[in-house]
Parts: sequence; structure tokens; C-alpha cells
Amino acid sequence: MLTVIGKRLVQLVPTLFFVSVLIFSLQQLLPGDPALVMAGEERDPEVIEEIRRRYRLDQPLPIQYFYWIKGVFSGDLGESMRLNVPVLDLILQKLPVTLQLATMAMIIALLIGVTAGVVSAVKKDSWVDYAVNVFSLWGISTPNFWLGIMLIFLFAVTLGWLPASGYVSPLEDWRQSLATTIMPAFVLGNAIAGVIMRHTRSAMLQALQSDYVRTARAKGLEERVVVLKHAMRNALTPVITLGALEFGTLLSGAVLTEQIFTIPGFGKLIVDAVFNRDYAVVQGVVLVTATTYIILNLLADIGYILVNPRLRG
Repeated sequence: MLTVIGKRLVQLVPTLFFVSVLIFSLQQLLPGDPALVMAGEERDPEVIEEIRRRYRLDQPLPIQYFYWIKGVFSGDLGESMRLNVPVLDLILQKLPVTLQLATMAMIIALLIGVTAGVVSAVKKDSWVDYAVNVFSLWGISTPNFWLGIMLIFLFAVTLGWLPASGYVSPLEDWRQSLATTIMPAFVLGNAIAGVIMRHTRSAMLQALQSDYVRTARAKGLEERVVVLKHAMRNALTPVITLGALEFGTLLSGAVLTEQIFTIPGFGKLIVDAVFNRDYAVVQGVVLVTATTYIILNLLADIGYILVNPRLRG
């Protein structure tokens, strides 16, 4: 097990280097000049020159990359050109918000998706199976912005049970924090639940038809034990992969959902940075997101090993 994890860690180094080069290179393709944006309407040539010098925009790209990656290794992701605030501070401010929302959405998605997928596979070709598949298609097909607006209209406007928008940190008031995030979390988790359900159902159907399940049934084991201990454990492998990727997507920021519910997370941060040509913020957020994806894939590999003992050799 340690050998497999060690190999994965070694592979992270060239991957992260390639990702950093790609992020910095693609950043240069964004239209517009950040120096002109920051200079304002008057655009004094001296001010523009000072901005270029301060942020090394007048240097060749390799030099700019060198100073940027040097700062990354020391924990300095640069400074926001628009807000004059360190990018790392902005990320640390927004990350807990997105992390809370993503975690809640993922829990909702797994509870609904895995449970529905297992039930659908066990009750194959029954009315329960058809109902679960319809629910899955509904979750995948429903636009997040429409579902969010409908939930606001029902639970905030009509019933008055939940606030329509805003965000409260759980450190301030965990009840109010839950109230402000439960609707956006459900909106995000609903779509992912449909995908997870489809993958869980497919993997469970394959597992239930395998030889080891037939052997377990032949030994006289209870159907509950056969399904949960033998079939479901082996069917979780594709779900782990999908869950890791979807969680990474959630951490990158759900732009529309955050805008609808006025959640100050990664989505709003990256959109504002792109519109303002704030290169340092865009680079920092994308780098953190890409690194998160890579780490989550590593955790998924570890999850494979824990679920399937045959991979520990």
C-alpha cells in the first residue's frame, strides 16, 4: 500500500509543474491589458508604466513565470491588482465558504445517489427501479439556476422557512449558517446525485451478477449481507472516482448557484477576477483548484486500496 501511494506522490511533481506552466501560459491569452484597466479612465502613461513595472508586466514571460512560481513555493501567490490584497488572503477568505458548501452538497449527493442506486439495482425492472431512474434523469436535466429560483420561491418567499440569500459563517451561528447553505447545497447535490445514482446502479448490477455474490448466496448468507458487504463494497470503486472528481468541481466554485444565493465563494471570486483582468487572482485560484483535483485523485487511489484489498500488493 505504501509503495503504491509513494508512486502516486512521485507522479504529482511533474504533474503540478505542467499544470503551473499551463495555467501561467493560458493566462496570457485573456483579452485586455490589466495595466490599462487599473490605470482608470485617464490612463496616465506614467501610471501605466509604474503599474507594469510594479507587477513585472514589462518583463519577458519566462521571467514573469520564474518570479511567480518562486512566490508560490514560498506561499506568496501575488497581490490582487484590483484590491491590493494578497491573493492568498483572498483564497483563505473564500475557501472555507466554498468548502462548507461543497461538503454539504457532496453529502447530500452521496446519501441520495448511492442509496437510490443500490435500491434500483436490487429492485431491477420493478416500479421502484423505474421511479429511481426517472428521479435520476430529473436531477441531471434540471438546470441549477431554475431549481434554485424555485426553492427560493417555495421555502423563502411562500413558506418563509429559510432565508432567500446571504451567508453566515458556522463560527458565528451554525444554525443560521445551515439555513443559508442548505438550499444551494441541495441544488448542487441534486445534479450530482443523479450521476452517482446511475454509476452506482450500473456497478451494483455488475457486482450482483458476479461469481462471488452467487457463492455468498449459495452459502446461505442473508440478502442484506450479500448486498451491503459483498456487492456494494466492490461496486464503490467507480463511485469513489466520480465522487472525487465531482467534489473537485464543487470546490472550483459553482458560479450560477453562488450568484443566485449570494454566496461569497470561489465562483464569484474567479468571475470578478476575470472581468477585472486581475491576473494574480485568476492564477492563484486556478492553481489551488487544479492542485485540489490532483490531491483528490490521490485520495481516490487510496480509497481504491482501502475498498479493494487486492490492490494492496
